[in-house]
Amino acid sequence: MRPRPFLLSALFFTFTGALLAALLTCSRPLPPWAPDFAPVQPELFGTPGALTNAWADVDGDGDSDLFVGFNGTPNRLYRNDGGVFTDVAEGAGLADARSTRTSAWGDYDGDGDPDLFLGFAPGDEPVSKLYRNDQGRFTDVAAEVGLQISAGSTRQASWVDIDADGDLDLFLALRDLPNALFLNQTGVFQNIADSVGLADPRRSVGAVWFDYQEDGDLDLLVANMDGDANGLFRNDGGIFTDVAAEAGLADGGRGLGDPSHGTVRPCVVDFDTDGDFDLFFANYGPNGLFRNEGEGGWRNVASELGLAVDGRYDACVFGDVDNDGRVDLFVNGTVTGGVQYRDYLLLNTPEGFVDVTPEEILSLDADHGAQWVDFDQNGALDLSLAGVTATGMHLLLRSLMPPERRGRSIQVRVQDSAGHATRAGAEVRVYAAGTRTLLGTGLVDTGSGYNTQSVVPVHVGLPGPGEVDVEVSFPGGGSRLTIVKRGVNPPSEGGQPVAVRVGPMRREG
Repeated sequence: MRPRPFLLSALFFTFTGALLAALLTCSRPLPPWAPDFAPVQPELFGTPGALTNAWADVDGDGDSDLFVGFNGTPNRLYRNDGGVFTDVAEGAGLADARSTRTSAWGDYDGDGDPDLFLGFAPGDEPVSKLYRNDQGRFTDVAAEVGLQISAGSTRQASWVDIDADGDLDLFLALRDLPNALFLNQTGVFQNIADSVGLADPRRSVGAVWFDYQEDGDLDLLVANMDGDANGLFRNDGGIFTDVAAEAGLADGGRGLGDPSHGTVRPCVVDFDTDGDFDLFFANYGPNGLFRNEGEGGWRNVASELGLAVDGRYDACVFGDVDNDGRVDLFVNGTVTGGVQYRDYLLLNTPEGFVDVTPEEILSLDADHGAQWVDFDQNGALDLSLAGVTATGMHLLLRSLMPPERRGRSIQVRVQDSAGHATRAGAEVRVYAAGTRTLLGTGLVDTGSGYNTQSVVPVHVGLPGPGEVDVEVSFPGGGSRLTIVKRGVNPPSEGGQPVAVRVGPMRREG
């Protein structure tokens, strides 16, 4: 009998699936471990009023730094120096004291360091800035490159190479205006959304790009609020058609017709480790998990796996929090109508998802950004949260995973052929070395969440030790380029990501 969802007593389930995968890699299974966390520099990260968080290696030293946008107080940029954080926003030129709704890192100019797009609440000034990164000093160049937006309620921004020409374009979901797609033409941007079928006027807040047809180009899944149907925009040679209704994804599991319901964040994940991508929808209303049934079809399995909880949720973020080879889920509750909807940390077990939320998370008001990130590069995923309420915060929680378990993971950074920008939409699959035994799958996702974004490496937990083969497939221009790195030994990487470069070569401007 499948256990009832959200029971802490179910922590001590039998790890049948993990044991089987471990045997396949000739390993000794580790004992069960209940995820446990401790706050990092709580005085520094305790300030409330945070709306957005975004991670990137800003200074090129190999670890991930954190930008936090606030609701009118000065924004912060936390430089990570060996796991110790310092706010350097004022000196870097990023301390805007405006209500910051959107933040997204992307190397738009191809010079090897990430630049930062920001979207602000509407007011007397333009609602967007693009900060060019010049060796850690940031300059707003939005007006000169065509990304200064005069009005609109900005939400999710995604840097993605939509035309496969080697530079990053920018998709922007808007809450009150048609969505925008800015094509990067040698450093100058032009909004082409209307001409390609992406100027969707519905109330969009989240978006994620992936090649759902596996036909060599990137398609777009858009999350909409206020009762609006979601959109799945199929890419046919650069022209997009909304096929969400025929694919069965229009309601995301929360139903249609109720203006109080909607989808906030869509997540693309291989939760069942079968090699193809499934879809999760963090909803106002019951959450949805749609298993990929092949040939472009999905089936909602949220109820049978214990995930169709009815509430108000802003974020879904998947990661293998216990490094057992099965990807787990954090769902972030919001504060609305005077109600604080609780957060959930859910372990992925053979019988379904089980609530193991520790007290240090249950006690928080975390109602906006959520990201998994291995900020200290020890192989275990840490949790970054942003909260906007008076009792909220933007805490960073370090995983207290035992050392013997931390080594059972690998991180993969997918870059362009110049070693610069990350390749959004690239697919990472990890196999037992010399076999086609799949151990884990991940997507390079540089923007899907409401008020949250990252360009950190893809983390894959492993069911046991031993060498692995890392396979990366990148769709673009109607073809799929696949590169394989064979015989990688995860412990020998010392917490550093495995770098894989995929074309095309960046154009010279």
